[in-house]
Amino acid sequence: MSSVAITKETYLYWYELMLLLRRFEEKAGQLYGQQKIRGFCHLYIGQEAVIAGTMSATKKDDSLITAYRDHAHPIAKGMSPNAAMAEMYGKATGCSKGKGGSMHFFDKENKFYGGHGIVGGQIPLGAGLAFAEKYLGTDNVNVCYMGDGAVRQGSLNETFNMAMLWKLPVIFVVENNGYAMGTSVARTSNTTDIYKLGLGYEMPCAPVDGMDPVAVHNAMDEAVQRARRGEGPTFLEIRTYRYKGHSMSDPQKYRTKEEVEEYKAKDPIEVVKAKIEKEKWADQAWFDEIATKIKNQIDEAVKFAEESPWPDPSELFTDVYAQENYPFVKD
Repeated sequence: MSSVAITKETYLYWYELMLLLRRFEEKAGQLYGQQKIRGFCHLYIGQEAVIAGTMSATKKDDSLITAYRDHAHPIAKGMSPNAAMAEMYGKATGCSKGKGGSMHFFDKENKFYGGHGIVGGQIPLGAGLAFAEKYLGTDNVNVCYMGDGAVRQGSLNETFNMAMLWKLPVIFVVENNGYAMGTSVARTSNTTDIYKLGLGYEMPCAPVDGMDPVAVHNAMDEAVQRARRGEGPTFLEIRTYRYKGHSMSDPQKYRTKEEVEEYKAKDPIEVVKAKIEKEKWADQAWFDEIATKIKNQIDEAVKFAEESPWPDPSELFTDVYAQENYPFVKD
């Protein structure tokens, strides 16, 4: 049983959060098509149950770090959709001052530490964040997300070994959506049950249904409680699915439309909505109210981003080195 009870309020929270993330990403996709958002853009549509189940099983002081499919995680942690959208636009009011764009969100206040474009680059950093918490004597944990392609990076093995040796309070999470960019796990890995990689380090590990926030919540809660007790890391393979391509430029020729529709039939937002309706925890007026509230939030975020200023050219030379007045060669 989960130490954090799943209640009516949990389901209502999950529904509103997942719908907000879905609508934000849908709007981002539209704006990308209008060339309002440029560069790379990796949408989270379909994977919302992973972050929803995480949020209900963790606390505010726990930190998150992830790869470049990173819009949902900080918004769930408390980042304003305004700051998120402004960053997508490259505006000075964005969460990374307009310097990071879609792939490099950052929010120290809400303990979200990126947004990393280097495949697997966040894995040792997640262990480092966990080490800091242990060193400081807190009971906080770090949740370190990665894609299924990142597990082929050597840094994962080095990090797993150290995390187990030092019993770091970190939960390593593979958001396995089946395709590292456009290549299936079966074509790139001899081990298709990715969670089993933890066995080589005697790390507790398990597969999780990533389309079900209840399953995610329960698995995350068990891992979080283990970490808080000082028993070290857990490795979870959360099996999810993205309805859109790897990025906005992905033609998606590596999978069938039938496969996509099969996963859409178990959309986590609809599953949670059905549960709320079945238990009569909310009526249609509530669903309509939430839909309107979220539409207004997204509209406000777009307006904020549109009206925000571009970064000043002098910002090229800030936030690069800790040393003040670093002697850049500017000629």
